[in-house]
Amino acid sequence: MVRRGLRQVLEADGGFELVAEAPDLDAARRYTRGHHPDVLVLDLNMPGGSSLDAIPEIRAECPHTQIVVLTMQDEPEYARRALGAGALGYVLKEAAEAELVDAIRRAAAGDTYLNPRLGARLAAAPPPGPPDGLSEREVQVLRMIALGHTNAEIATELYLSVRTVETHRAHIQQKLRLATRAELVRYALDHHLLEG
Repeated sequence: MVRRGLRQVLEADGGFELVAEAPDLDAARRYTRGHHPDVLVLDLNMPGGSSLDAIPEIRAECPHTQIVVLTMQDEPEYARRALGAGALGYVLKEAAEAELVDAIRRAAAGDTYLNPRLGARLAAAPPPGPPDGLSEREVQVLRMIALGHTNAEIATELYLSVRTVETHRAHIQQKLRLATRAELVRYALDHHLLEG
């Protein structure tokens, strides 16, 4: 019923050519590889696996196909994860039909669309906390380690004793299961900790 309704909305607009409809995630992947559509409208709650996990895979297989997520999930974290995974649009099923049409048009042009109400909630939400259970202080210490500072330099900069810095470093390595400075640097780079 949902797919039939979507088809009617898009056909009524007249500006789209529908090339396929998929009942599950496997079919969505297969049809996307076969048809290479400009835009894939993907439900987050499809049979066959996690649509959030599938977004980067589909984008890697079909880099010219843009993805618009259509969902009932109105939690900001889902939108953040979908857009972070590579979707260009995030539309709630409760939204007006014109919103979906607008999102598809924007995605086809390479622009992002986020439901305005959800966008406001996302902007108001606090940024995600430190990764992997690290404390704010541990993130500071890790950042300085990755930038090449010695324990003594970190202690001076953060007004800590060298022993406290060594303790923080030990906790960081234990939490992240990393042993060497090179591994800590790679972790900091991968998690964009040097940008702050």
